[in-house]
Amino acid sequence: MQKITPFLWFNDNAEGAANFYISIFKNSKIENINYYGETGGKASGKPKGSIMTVSFQLAGQNFIAINGGSNFTFTPAISFFVSCETSQELNELWENLSDGSTVLMELDKYPFSEKFGWLEDKYGISWQLNLKIRPQKIAPFLMYFGNQFGKAEEAMNFYISLFKQSSVINIEHYGVEENEPEGTIKRTIFSLGGQEFMALDSNMDHHFTFTPAISFFVNCETQEEINDLWEKFSKERIPEQCGWIKDKYGVSWQIVPPILGQMLGDENTEKSERVMRVMLEMKKINILDLQQAYESQ
Repeated sequence: MQKITPFLWFNDNAEGAANFYISIFKNSKIENINYYGETGGKASGKPKGSIMTVSFQLAGQNFIAINGGSNFTFTPAISFFVSCETSQELNELWENLSDGSTVLMELDKYPFSEKFGWLEDKYGISWQLNLKIRPQKIAPFLMYFGNQFGKAEEAMNFYISLFKQSSVINIEHYGVEENEPEGTIKRTIFSLGGQEFMALDSNMDHHFTFTPAISFFVNCETQEEINDLWEKFSKERIPEQCGWIKDKYGVSWQIVPPILGQMLGDENTEKSERVMRVMLEMKKINILDLQQAYESQ
């Protein structure tokens, strides 16, 4: 099971976005769709029976999309870096993603890449397309700026300390004569739970920041693991509802057991409704309480 899954917060077009993405990436598919019951719909302002979440794969990697409402907006602070094997593949992806998009960096040759482009697609998700082969096709890319400028390396080391199978893969710092302060992160690639992430520092005056529109869903098999991660993430932060927590760098995480999704997706609506009611009262997820609600008569 993929340890950390990008979780994308849409208003009403989660299914449309997922179908669009799987149509343009190879080795992609819809895996599961869950629907709002009465309790979840009321809490989210969504009609009962409408689509709640869509789980899907892009290039063999897991993603989750939710129709959560208009609370959050996507920004380029977290984008997805796509490593393309050929120029033809990159051109095709760029063309497909360009419809209704906003170009952030034109598709071109740059000092750091033979071919690279960065855009925000019609749904608001940002993609960086690069001509280079990497083991992981799509990697989340975090940009630290504003109040978080200069903290990319600190944040990376903090995340690495939290997850097994984590390490720095590559790190580049700005030098004396470059256009960012010396010693800040030019680019880093690191592994969390065996999955690649990327990050950099930017001292530019960006008009956006991290938002919970893209969070990271951490699959925790046991209550002990939930407790441990919750305690480490929640230091210096105020925990949020339903397993959500925003870390001290502004990035949002969900500390959740896989069994929760199974319970909420149960065909027995009485069981799934009981679990939803109990979950909505939680901050840190308690597996035993969820199981008791699920099994109660």
